[in-house]
Amino acid sequence: MIDLAWFLLLLPLASAILGGVFLRRWGSLVGLISVASVFATLGISVQMLRGIPAAPAPVTWIDVPGLKLQFGLVLDQLSVGMMFVVTLVGSLVHFFSLGYMVGDDAKGRYFAGLSLFMFSMTGIVLADNFAMMFIFWELVGVSSYILIGHYFFKDSAAEASKKAFLTNRIGDFGFMIGILMVWGLTGTIAFGPLEEAVKGLDPGARGFLTVAALLVFCGAVGKSAQVPLHVWLPDAMEGPTPVSALIHAATMVAAGVYMLVRSEVLIALSDAGQVIAWIGGITAAFAALVAVQQDDIKRILAYSTLSQLGYMVMAVGLHAFDEAMFHLYTHAFFKALLFLGAGAVIHACHHEQDIWRMGGLARRMTVTFATFVLAGTAALIAVPGTSGFASKEAILEAAYQHNQTLFWIAAAVAFLTPFYMTRLVVVAFLGKNRSEDAGHAHEVGIGMLLPLLVLAGFAWVSHLPFVSQALMAQVPHHGEGHGHGEDGHASPVGMISLLALAGGVLAGAALYWNKERDPLKIPVLKHKFWIDEIYTVIVKGGQDLTGHVLYAIDQLILGGALVTGGAKFVEGIGNLFRRVQSGSLQTYGFVMGAGVLVLVAMILMGN
Repeated sequence: MIDLAWFLLLLPLASAILGGVFLRRWGSLVGLISVASVFATLGISVQMLRGIPAAPAPVTWIDVPGLKLQFGLVLDQLSVGMMFVVTLVGSLVHFFSLGYMVGDDAKGRYFAGLSLFMFSMTGIVLADNFAMMFIFWELVGVSSYILIGHYFFKDSAAEASKKAFLTNRIGDFGFMIGILMVWGLTGTIAFGPLEEAVKGLDPGARGFLTVAALLVFCGAVGKSAQVPLHVWLPDAMEGPTPVSALIHAATMVAAGVYMLVRSEVLIALSDAGQVIAWIGGITAAFAALVAVQQDDIKRILAYSTLSQLGYMVMAVGLHAFDEAMFHLYTHAFFKALLFLGAGAVIHACHHEQDIWRMGGLARRMTVTFATFVLAGTAALIAVPGTSGFASKEAILEAAYQHNQTLFWIAAAVAFLTPFYMTRLVVVAFLGKNRSEDAGHAHEVGIGMLLPLLVLAGFAWVSHLPFVSQALMAQVPHHGEGHGHGEDGHASPVGMISLLALAGGVLAGAALYWNKERDPLKIPVLKHKFWIDEIYTVIVKGGQDLTGHVLYAIDQLILGGALVTGGAKFVEGIGNLFRRVQSGSLQTYGFVMGAGVLVLVAMILMGN
């Protein structure tokens, strides 16, 4: 009998195969199968939360001298908690998609892609070794390519899908080398024995371990969109909005942070932490600054995701693994809520995404407004009492205790986040209508509202009775001692955080209340520090220059001198002798006479 845990993988895989191969033309049926599949996996995840079962017996995949790889599942507090988050958000996104994708001719392909995405992410969460994780890691890349490029007939969507795929391959190349280095260093890539193997290393191998850890981190830089490989994530909003919710909340971008926490021994026992923490801090600040000047509602939320992921990666680098996972859990719920709320707004405004062409939506979409602002936005900007406040405070406290510079960077982000979210809310939901589409907007149907209401509850209540044990197991130090420094005295983190919150909200409201256009003009932020343009010049210029140089080498040296040069030399000699053997008696006579004259001249000159 197949162990229940295997169904977490088999159900979405079966749904993807049925929808993508056999039932693709029947989009509505594929949608129902996909929704049923993901809700079934949610039921299994909830059952595992109530009591974690023993992991099923692994299946041997490769067994050669020096290397044994198994296809096995890991079931512990970390994986079970993560599976609940993935399946819950995935279920709500699937359900929301039933209403959002009505009328789409490619619904079958869309829902098959969602199922493939769920299968891939489930494999990452449950993988008990790096090799198995890497396989599913790449499948997530394929899934994202399919979903981001769903509207492939739009050049922007086609380019965004390729950009996401290629950018992630850069990080994944480093990840693959890091896995090989870990294997060469420890003799294992299974997560179970990895901790003891790393602890047993000779102190002289610490430098090698640090390099391996940083290369493994490259995978997270790509998947979790950290600087400098962050450029794909904002463009990923070219896919359908439910896809954005899935990618930005609980699946693809969360995979990098989850992988780092799963392999925390590599970071904890090496010197890679400071590099990881600084990349996270820089990403958090960079993305928050850029979000201040974006006008597309989904792009604002995308840069918000980048910023919050920076918080999580910074916490990982500071060895605050529990706090990083806690924020990953809470962020998954309120960011999914914000993206699905944005989807409801875009759907109601006939696919308008510019916040300056909205306005007055609070009166026409009261439920969407309440869930988006009073739950999702409140949790993101860390209003006390929300789940986002609890997890963000835990990270700020860790930064305050371990790195004061990073703490002040994180505090600045805590000011910028309420500032740009207040800007979004004031411009999009309050004031008067700025376009005909906004004037005719109306509340979406119950099928799209229900997921918003469920996620709104999770944005405010992070300690539901049957959920808290598994989720909060990752933050055992959150609670007792919170708000106190290492010396036991009260830290100023809470006060600084509240001042940042109040300052950001007041500044955003004062600057944007009743404004018809953006009074703040900062080109460097509007154009995202021109990083995309710089990459374009480097990639295109470097690619073209390299291509011309290699073409010249091929034509002149390889093809010209080395390969065809010798052949042409022999051909020339042959042509010369061929002319001598022409068969013409007159030519032969002329050559003979010329030869005789040359011979006579040589004899006379010799005398």
